[in-house]
Amino acid sequence: MSYNEFEDLDHVESKGMTFDFKGFLFKVLHLWKLILLSIGIAMVIAYSINVRKQNIYRLGALVSIENDQNPFFTANTSISFNWGGVSGKVGKIMTSLNTRAHNELVVDSLQYYLSYLVQGKYRMEDIYTRAPFRVDIDKTKGQLLGKPIGIRFVNDSIFEVFTTFERDRVSVQKYGDKTIQGVTVPLGDFNERFKVGTPVYLSFLNLTLQIRQGASVRPGAEYYIQFANFDGIVYQYSRAVSAAPSRQSSAVLNLAMSGTNKAKIVDYLNTTVAILSKTELERKNQYATNTIKFIDSTLNAVNVDLKAVSEEMDAFRTQNKIFDVDVEMQEVSAKLKAFDREKDVVNDKLRYLDLLETYLQTKTDYTDIAAPSSVGIEESNILTSVGKITNLAIERQNLEATTKEGSTLFKELDSRIDAEKNVLFEIISGTKRNITIQLNTLNAQIRKLEAKLSELPEDQQEYLKIQRKLDLSQEAYDIYLAKRSEAAIVKAANVSDISMIDEAKDIGNPPIGPNKSLNYMMALMVGFFAPLGLIFIVFLLDTTIHGSDEVERLSTIPIIGLIGKYRYKNNLVVFEKPKSAVAESFRAIRSSLQFFYKQLPKEGGRTVMVTSSVSGEGKTFCSINVATAYALSGKKTILLGLDLRKPKIFNDFDLDNDKGLVNYFIGEETFESVLEKTHIDNLHVVTSGPIPPNPSELLMRGKLDELISTLRNTYDIVVLDTPPVGLVTDALEIANFADAILFVVRLDFTKKGMLQLVNAKHRKGELKNISFILNFYKHKTNQNYGYGYGYGYGYGYGVYGEAYHEKDKSSVLGRVKQFFKRV
Repeated sequence: MSYNEFEDLDHVESKGMTFDFKGFLFKVLHLWKLILLSIGIAMVIAYSINVRKQNIYRLGALVSIENDQNPFFTANTSISFNWGGVSGKVGKIMTSLNTRAHNELVVDSLQYYLSYLVQGKYRMEDIYTRAPFRVDIDKTKGQLLGKPIGIRFVNDSIFEVFTTFERDRVSVQKYGDKTIQGVTVPLGDFNERFKVGTPVYLSFLNLTLQIRQGASVRPGAEYYIQFANFDGIVYQYSRAVSAAPSRQSSAVLNLAMSGTNKAKIVDYLNTTVAILSKTELERKNQYATNTIKFIDSTLNAVNVDLKAVSEEMDAFRTQNKIFDVDVEMQEVSAKLKAFDREKDVVNDKLRYLDLLETYLQTKTDYTDIAAPSSVGIEESNILTSVGKITNLAIERQNLEATTKEGSTLFKELDSRIDAEKNVLFEIISGTKRNITIQLNTLNAQIRKLEAKLSELPEDQQEYLKIQRKLDLSQEAYDIYLAKRSEAAIVKAANVSDISMIDEAKDIGNPPIGPNKSLNYMMALMVGFFAPLGLIFIVFLLDTTIHGSDEVERLSTIPIIGLIGKYRYKNNLVVFEKPKSAVAESFRAIRSSLQFFYKQLPKEGGRTVMVTSSVSGEGKTFCSINVATAYALSGKKTILLGLDLRKPKIFNDFDLDNDKGLVNYFIGEETFESVLEKTHIDNLHVVTSGPIPPNPSELLMRGKLDELISTLRNTYDIVVLDTPPVGLVTDALEIANFADAILFVVRLDFTKKGMLQLVNAKHRKGELKNISFILNFYKHKTNQNYGYGYGYGYGYGYGVYGEAYHEKDKSSVLGRVKQFFKRV
């Protein structure tokens, strides 16, 4: 073998390891019906999903968060409340929307733990307010959890409660305190009638059913109510509402919510804003409320003092006549009263600062601090610091609803509060020192004036003293009463920082889901790519040869003929069905061999060896019919059964296998005694004989060489039926005597690795002058896209075959089976 031939074989073997994209493409085209069926099934599934899935809607609302100042807040307002600003408030509101505490209020307000249902085509449909009735539940008693309870109307005044219990214990929940407990119920079907408007008291149901105003019920109509776990519903809705600042203004929030019932979405969004607004107003008024409480407690004390002084004055006047005090002493008394009034204000400040200091030292909740300005403290440092502590305390209180104690967020807030408290303690200490100095100065001035008054008679001194106390108490009472009225007006006229700009409303919003077009697109892709992937895997893992193109890709050994699949009772197709396409294929192989033999020296007969890789590929079938084709052409032909391990050829010629080549090789019989003449002219057969224990050794003894030399002089064609070359070495011994080797490849059966084995033996020179016969060949353009051997060699699939060849007249059932096999 030349160097170029070795290069070609190496190239073929390396090429065989690459992916055959064209073969895969034609495989896909061949299975187009499977892909079409897969797409159809996927589209049906997508349609089924689309018609069964509920429509999902998304509605929204616009909310404004502003620092709305009270209209009664003017420059003359003596009490200053630190309401805070918008900064940070938007984030707090967004956090509050998803808190458990807030959503508990909304769910409880709307009673979303109760569903009104009706049986739809595919599922229970939530009809919400479209139900012709409503139920008023008794929150102090249990309601059945998680199971639909049927309501069937007998008429407009009688209804039936029906359900089925598989167990005698069920869970009920009291929506007043949200406790869950187990109750006993009757097993099996439950059915009991009640009057509309009359309370229903059952172990698992406690309510009163009322017909909605303007609604009518149809006798026999069935509805269902279902109660859900309160905490579960709260958890569900706490994640349902999303909030995001508007692009136009950071103080405007876009609220959005998705669901299957638009009326429920509208009510939930609007109610959640209303409750947020109410909660924020209560939080905003908390400072004022604390201040009013503080003033009320001070007023009570002043009122007691005023009442006592008034009674003292009345008693004095009863016991003494009215005195006229000179003008100078009246002026001294007026100055003394002014100093006393100023002293009371200073004492109120000191008392407030002492109370504030004690409160900060002993309390952990700092949301109840009264306004410092309520006692006249106007120091900006104290006002600012108290406001910061209050806001941080409220922020911590809101955080408790969404965050576990021990979180780093709590630690951070507590650290900020402690830092602000330390600053405030320093400010209070400094302020108290200044106020103490001011108080000492006032006391000194009061003592001077009291010394002047001591010159008066005792009864006049007592009168002026009581009068001064009375005036001071009255003035203090009037001042605190005015401050309380002012604080109450400010609180009453206050407005929430949260207001609705555009409330949620059902304006015919189209559904946002399910995305039916996307579902169909996904179904189309899955239906197409799923079988494509399966075909790819099968194609990638398939090691079987399916077409002539694969043989050409894997080997440079030529294909000498294609044998179509033909069902017949025996292997004598060429003899008994000479007009069949298979017979024509063997005649084509005979012609091709004749062209091949012309290149050899013209001495004696020609030998042709027929082998394959493994058993079952049609080697014996091809041997018999190649020999028959030569015999029918007038060539004196002999067929030798050299497959000593698994002999077969004797059955088709109605011969026994009692003696044959084995007997000749071991010297028991002469060649003439084992030679058999067949009913086919010019064709002799020698069977293998009994199976020997050492077939390889028999073939190597030299008698085969002598026999072949003798047969070349006697016969024109010697056909050698040999064992499979892929299983034993016998065939390699026989190949030395073959002028031509026909290697049978059965399509859809022979493995690709066997061709690599043949390539290797061909490259080593162990198999010379070898050609392939493709057995069980089916001409399909998707498998033989390179060449159409069915037309060039076999003639069995074109116009020529239709005109002159016999057809396989199979039954209708057989044709149907063949159709599905082709698919």
